[in-house]
Amino acid sequence: MRRRSPRRLLGVLAAAAVVFGLFSSAPAAGAVTPAGTSAGTAAQPLSTSTPVVFVHGYTGSAANWVTAMSVFRLNGWSSSDLFAYEYDSYGDNVTNARGLATFVDNVKARTGASKVAIVNHSMGGLVSQYYLKVLGGNSSVSHLASIAGANHGTTYAGACLIYTTCRQMYPGSSFIAQITSGDETPGSTEYATWYSACDGIILPYTSTRLSGATNNNVLCQTHIGYLADTVVLGQIARFVAS
Repeated sequence: MRRRSPRRLLGVLAAAAVVFGLFSSAPAAGAVTPAGTSAGTAAQPLSTSTPVVFVHGYTGSAANWVTAMSVFRLNGWSSSDLFAYEYDSYGDNVTNARGLATFVDNVKARTGASKVAIVNHSMGGLVSQYYLKVLGGNSSVSHLASIAGANHGTTYAGACLIYTTCRQMYPGSSFIAQITSGDETPGSTEYATWYSACDGIILPYTSTRLSGATNNNVLCQTHIGYLADTVVLGQIARFVAS
């Protein structure tokens, strides 16, 4: 089978037609239905005043979060409380984490919130973990949800080691050592991860798990497939609202 470029595998969002199909065929897949409420009865959605910051993966962009933001809106969030942070996939994840720190501060100032929630994917896990652990960002984050995060690295990054970010993402790197030594889930932040043996990009797939987090083993989902998985995204919305 032809091997796809890692730049395409980690940065391409499911086609818009697929996204629209998901919502037209199963509009409540990521929404909350209270116990005893039938599918035909209007459900009372979750709501939260906590802004959510989405952090994409390697070669990704804000466009990766179109479905996720739709699911969060279904569960009670206002569009004005949903933000996507973009960074340089080929630069340095230390710089990217510092940029995330500034971005979070700007979101807090804009919304008046004391804390935000962070939802990351793939290499966004490294950016987020460095921000929370090394830069002390955990004091500004109520919840962190890591979707197929490269939290302990992935050997797949060996295909792009010409870039600093990929060298940092390779298991055993000094960057990985910084974010995994000691307490992997510092502060009062609530941590959760979602990982799957069918991932195909995070190798080993258990790399996503964090000690001290609620680690959710998804039966079978591909690395990019998570971005359009309304069931998992609904679980994440409920976690963030908890």
